[in-house]
Amino acid sequence: MELIYEKSRNGRTGVDFPLLDTPLQETLSEKYLRKEKASLPEVSELDVVRHYTVLSKLNFSVDTHYYPLGSCTMKYNPKATEKVAGLESFNIHPMIPQLPSGENFTQGALEVLYKSEKLLEEITGMDSMCSQPMAGAHGELVGIMLVAAYHKAKGNKKKTVIVPDSSHGTNPASAAMAGYEIITIPSLPNGEMDFDLFKEALNNEVAAVMMTCPNTLGIFETRIKEIADLAHSFDTLMYYDGANLNAIMGKVRPGDLGFDVVHINVHKTFGTPHGGGGPGAGPVGVKKKLIPYLPVPLIGKHTDGTFFLDYNHPESIGKTAPFYGQFGVLIKAYAYILLLGKEGLIDATEKAVLNANYLMKKLKAHYDLPYDRTCMHECVFSAKNQLQHKVHALDIAKYLIDQGIHPPTVYFPLIVKEAIMIEPTETESKETLDWFIDIMIGAAEKAKTNPEVLLNAPFTAPISRPNETKAAREINVNYFFKK
Repeated sequence: MELIYEKSRNGRTGVDFPLLDTPLQETLSEKYLRKEKASLPEVSELDVVRHYTVLSKLNFSVDTHYYPLGSCTMKYNPKATEKVAGLESFNIHPMIPQLPSGENFTQGALEVLYKSEKLLEEITGMDSMCSQPMAGAHGELVGIMLVAAYHKAKGNKKKTVIVPDSSHGTNPASAAMAGYEIITIPSLPNGEMDFDLFKEALNNEVAAVMMTCPNTLGIFETRIKEIADLAHSFDTLMYYDGANLNAIMGKVRPGDLGFDVVHINVHKTFGTPHGGGGPGAGPVGVKKKLIPYLPVPLIGKHTDGTFFLDYNHPESIGKTAPFYGQFGVLIKAYAYILLLGKEGLIDATEKAVLNANYLMKKLKAHYDLPYDRTCMHECVFSAKNQLQHKVHALDIAKYLIDQGIHPPTVYFPLIVKEAIMIEPTETESKETLDWFIDIMIGAAEKAKTNPEVLLNAPFTAPISRPNETKAAREINVNYFFKK
């Protein structure tokens, strides 16, 4: 694009401004100009408003529907925290100069980051925190990069990472991206990692053990401290996947269990928005021995109480995000923690666990429960019993759409055949849970008596159920809208 500029008239050099009053056709190259007017429909404001309002009603959201999405934790986002993030004082440009004279313009923002990191250190039992990573998976990658930097600095010859088969799905991918080979340890019939096989796999070449605790089966690893102590005897680091931190928040700290590095999914644990590909945030916390490798800049504090961006970390893995991550999301997480306080965070954890166990108890007579023991914040059923009627987990998920419920996670974790992973979260009422339970029981009954209702669902969606195999093989948007 060929823009016309003129020099600033304020006497400074090197500062250009576009001539806003120049006709558009004079500012664009000929090849970008239309030869004919665009063929746009003439519609009224009312028609446009109705069109987009109808489209908005076709979406599922936590504000409009029950969302029992296991592992992904679609909890309600308080409107109070949204309001705080929208305050005009936080509407600052990320390129405002930090030093020397512009520092005062960002003191409030830096203070929010600094204090939020201190709160997260306390919650996780870590010695330092960096809130720069821009999503949970990004934080996870940063965490394993810190592990690699630690071993490189010590001259350790580490080649592998141990990942239980009940870990979060991105763990092996992150470890592989950091250059490690993956050792997968299977689960025992009680849902915990096979400790004997873990001991056999552990050696001086293992860089880290990546664990989700509680794991993706919703089960707490009761031998976690023993696992950590054994790993540390080989100078193997313990990595905590924070996907399920909301199940233990305020009750036990990963750092006290022996973990050396942790990432936090703030959308899961601290009520920030989730979905649509972001925005997200994935703060990473570390024990003292990993602090030198944290991404720069860190948030520093002068002796006079002012804050600054600290780049003075020569062993750092470097900058991992533009500017300083998702600042608006971090504000919401900080506000959420302040809103609930210590007692409120503990209460949220207890209610999340209570709700999950309530659902598990009510539904286990109707669905197969592979791991029949007290769960944490989520429970995993199987549609194995419904298979004898040719009804799959996917069919039950589609049926729930007709009932105005977003389907729970299906076919994950992979170690459970026909998995149905349910997480009620702490914010749902008993009335909502009972409603969901009745519908799930109804679905199990229909699988026996009238399976066609489930096999052809959803009936109420804007389009009928697509042929998913054909849709995957033939990317043709028109196919989805055929009646």
